Amino acid sequence: MSDYHIALPSKPRVVSESGHSGTYEIDGLYPGYGYTLGNSLRRIILSSLPGAAITHVKIPGVSHEFSTIEGVKEDVVTILLNIRKIRLKIATDEAQTITLSAKGPRAVTAADLKAPGQVEILNPESHIAEMTGKASLELEMRAEKGLGYIPKESHQKDRVEVGTIALDAIFSPIRRVNYEVENMRVGDRTDFNRLRILIETDGTMEPREALERAIETMIHQLKAIVGFKEEESAEAGDATEPSLASARH
Repeated sequence: MSDYHIALPSKPRVVSESGHSGTYEIDGLYPGYGYTLGNSLRRIILSSLPGAAITHVKIPGVSHEFSTIEGVKEDVVTILLNIRKIRLKIATDEAQTITLSAKGPRAVTAADLKAPGQVEILNPESHIAEMTGKASLELEMRAEKGLGYIPKESHQKDRVEVGTIALDAIFSPIRRVNYEVENMRVGDRTDFNRLRILIETDGTMEPREALERAIETMIHQLKAIVGFKEEESAEAGDATEPSLASARH
């Protein structure tokens, strides 16, 4: 019998990298595998890479998001949307507290935030609010690590104090990821696949690291499902014996 085997692809190579964007190629994929691998990696990159986000905000005197603050141009809903745009890194697995104390009139940005040493604000220019009067703005925020996107409804209710507003948390460091597949020649065949992946991040993770982590995650998941649980088959067989014996009686 002939020894049939599927040729292995090449390791990823860098096509281009600029800023927080990168394009990478994997050559020599078995026909059709370009789409299989490309779609799987894209889903993992979008949903399963770690990041950090602000998940809760507490504003003195504000009990819900549909409120306004005297002397502040934006309503609370807009302020919360602006806070969600703040990108940060956390050097520990523990949740961190970030505060803001500002007096108007002035524009308030992420550069005004007071954060512990384990937290790095990557876009300090990000706008938070415009204070038009001689009012004050006090905020207390909870920042933590997570995966992908978690809606505010999923936050544990027992962690939310009265007067604290939960946010939809975008932990993913990915802004955009797409892939393309084209045919290429391998030996006498011209229907092998070349996979090209384009990744753009928010700066909290470089695109090359994002691809490497996605590949590692995929391998780890696939290794976990290799083989069958023989003990379950044995237990299932034992469970059928009493019923067969009962049937004879």
